[in-house]
Amino acid sequence: MSKSLPGAIVLGLDSAIGLTIIRELGGHGVAVHGVGRGAGAIGAASRYCTSATERPKGAIADWLPGLIAATGARALLATSETDLMELAALPQTIDGCHILTPRSAQLEQVIDKGRTLAVAASVGLLVPQTWQPAEGDDFAARAADLLYPLVAKWARPPQAIALLEQAGLEWIKAEYVRTPDQLLALLERYRPIGRWPLIQQYCGGVGLGQMLYMEEGQATLRFQHRRLHEWPPEGGVSTLCQAEPLQRHRSQMASSEQLLRALRWDGPAMVEYRYEAESGRYWLMEVNGRFWGSLPLAWHCGACFAWESYRRVVLGERDPAPLPRGDLRARYMIPETKRLARLLLARDRIGDPFFRARPLADLAGYLLAFLDPRMRYYVFLWRDPGPWLRDMVQGFRKALRRERR
Repeated sequence: MSKSLPGAIVLGLDSAIGLTIIRELGGHGVAVHGVGRGAGAIGAASRYCTSATERPKGAIADWLPGLIAATGARALLATSETDLMELAALPQTIDGCHILTPRSAQLEQVIDKGRTLAVAASVGLLVPQTWQPAEGDDFAARAADLLYPLVAKWARPPQAIALLEQAGLEWIKAEYVRTPDQLLALLERYRPIGRWPLIQQYCGGVGLGQMLYMEEGQATLRFQHRRLHEWPPEGGVSTLCQAEPLQRHRSQMASSEQLLRALRWDGPAMVEYRYEAESGRYWLMEVNGRFWGSLPLAWHCGACFAWESYRRVVLGERDPAPLPRGDLRARYMIPETKRLARLLLARDRIGDPFFRARPLADLAGYLLAFLDPRMRYYVFLWRDPGPWLRDMVQGFRKALRRERR
């Protein structure tokens, strides 16, 4: 397809998420200008990236108008939560360029996990028991009343990371707690900053993500997947995931759409659950209001969420999106390999006490997956090998630097 459509800017060339957005838009004929944090950004090596620049210093508002004028772009998409927060304060359109990111009122509701869970409970979704500790609470009394085991995770990660760095405390995405004494020790650790993570009931099952593009209260594109592996193994970035046919979990997909409607959400979002197949229960974990880590699988299956944003807003198209495939898998090779190494060599470092390690089965699955015709990859693509080659070179250089140190 010739590149004849209005151009777009993508903030975030450094990850597989940004790379997927570039491949989506570029594959549909959009001239993509990428902005990365360094010269080695993998997205800049893609054949679908028309041009790329290193990210200027300073606030986005200071340099974005000049970039829009220089590129003539008519759309902007971003991948990181910090960028979304900055962009949310800017006008929806700048010099004819559509800022395809959520507005402040929307973003605040999904960044704050406590607010998300409250809205979800109001529309009838199943939410885990949750407590947000605050100054003045009787920690001992609350710790004695909660249902164990628990998971501690920060309700507003960007703010928490900044506070923890200032206090010299480690950022821990998720921490598992089995007893009241363990919980009280965790709460005491954060007393110096006067802020505490959200304390939530541990939910079993598998991770189920339902992705929707919302426009005026209706979903125009749907996709869903199950998380099979994560890095770190006890929970984090999806490293192996599998598409789920849309015929499954249909009532829950309708509930996800109802939740996003209640949040007055427009644009792409992923509603994340823990699904217990035995009981049929779906525990809501959070709403991801930005492009998610497993976006490559959606794209491989034909669910093009970045293109959906672009075509509906910039081109004004209203025809239905094609139905995606529901039979593919995708894996993120570098973190998937790190996961395998931990299972084989350092199982004692896995933080989740309920995680069941199966090192031999995982080793066999890792090797056999190379022969699986359903398998796709987050970065590697035969018709666009540049990003994978750059990723491998960078990984090799990092390994050499670690060895020298």
